[in-house]
Amino acid sequence: MSIKLYSGPLSLFSHKVEIVLREKKLPFEREMVPFNQATGYSPKHPEVLKHNPKGQVPVLIDDDLVLFDSTLIIEYLEDAYPEPALLPKDPKMRAQCRLLELQADEVLLPLVVKLMYRTDPPNPDADPVLQEQKETEGALAEREIEGFYRQLDERLIDRNYFFGQFSAADIAMFMTVLFVLRLQGADLSGFNRLSVWYERVMSRPSVKPVAEGVAKADQVLSEH
Repeated sequence: MSIKLYSGPLSLFSHKVEIVLREKKLPFEREMVPFNQATGYSPKHPEVLKHNPKGQVPVLIDDDLVLFDSTLIIEYLEDAYPEPALLPKDPKMRAQCRLLELQADEVLLPLVVKLMYRTDPPNPDADPVLQEQKETEGALAEREIEGFYRQLDERLIDRNYFFGQFSAADIAMFMTVLFVLRLQGADLSGFNRLSVWYERVMSRPSVKPVAEGVAKADQVLSEH
């Protein structure tokens, strides 16, 4: 077994995969591709371009198998290395877990994207009208995020994790909430169960070093 992960210092999707690899205690080599806030992933890493027509990380290589897309990679790792399980065994719960992961990626994350202007490099020539529009959209997104938090908080009644045991849905949702918080978005102070869940996930040995890595990258790469 030889696993290599092409990742990015502030790539939410790559960090999802890294947590899964750590949770399953799979040895892997990680290569960070070049990134900065001004130009993004440019120039793009040649190996990423070679293996992913979208030119995006994560890209995972497991011996002769090459995969991209974090959800597909996680499902492969679950099939190939089933212990510890990160998807429920029950088919209906398994589908619900996948659905919650999808919500993290495709419902909550688009709201987070509305906050990403907050780490853009200073631009004295920026259009003030466009900047005001970004701030208005960001404020609206924060209100929607709080509504999403409320739903998550209710799902955690009498549960340590969303599906009883730690799962791919917890990983995806944690990373997305982490990005809300790093962008000074809606906090968790009014959502007690969600706040406790967040700290519980943060304390896991598979998660803590990943979150710390994001914080260190932020200090170097992001404007606050």
